[in-house]
Amino acid sequence: MNLILLEPGDFSTTGTTAEPHAPAIAVLRERRFQHVAEVHRAEVGDVLKVGLIDGQIGDGKVIERGDRHIALEISLHSAPPPALPLTMILALPRPKMLKRTIQHATALGVKRLYLINAYRVEKSYWQSPWLAADKLREQCVLGLEQAVDTGMPEIHLRKRFKPFVEDELPGITANSRKLVAHPVTDTPCPIDISGQTALAVGPEGGFIPYEVEKLQDAGFESVHLGPRILRVETALPVLLSRLFPGR
Repeated sequence: MNLILLEPGDFSTTGTTAEPHAPAIAVLRERRFQHVAEVHRAEVGDVLKVGLIDGQIGDGKVIERGDRHIALEISLHSAPPPALPLTMILALPRPKMLKRTIQHATALGVKRLYLINAYRVEKSYWQSPWLAADKLREQCVLGLEQAVDTGMPEIHLRKRFKPFVEDELPGITANSRKLVAHPVTDTPCPIDISGQTALAVGPEGGFIPYEVEKLQDAGFESVHLGPRILRVETALPVLLSRLFPGR
């Protein structure tokens, strides 16, 4: 945990009319308390890096440590890293891979993600409890903590490929450069592009030809990463590091 993420509900004091300059106090319990107590081994007076979800990053000074909670005096003063100028369209991975993929995408700065159906996506994947909003949010939180970021991604689920690509995708990707990762093409993935981008990544085994054609009809250009066939959880960071190096 490189950053302790704070929720608005963590704050017990935020300043009042009577005390306009009262410090903001956040109280950590359960998972975050255990991490701060057991990994950071924080004691009263120690200063930790904190950030408010969808807000700024700053410092949290330990002012109280109990058996089940830690209280921090919070000072927020820095902006989080900029989001990638990217809309990610990702065929739903198998559940175990989904968790890691969401963490990786979040840590790399993806803020808008569409999980879509495809021919090679097993129907059972859509029944996974890991698709519940709270479970997806848990993985996003882990990614944000890793990357020292606070901007919570938006994750959208789309179970029907054709209506999504034909009816929604043109509007979602308007004014974007559109790329689909596809090993059967002669065009290598570009490096260090500028401007808003939409990137589609298929399931294990890739998109079938019909799906690639539909994406091409929507303006997507097929690109490859070389002769090696990579798993989705590997391909994703490779793609983003090529498209947006240093960001």
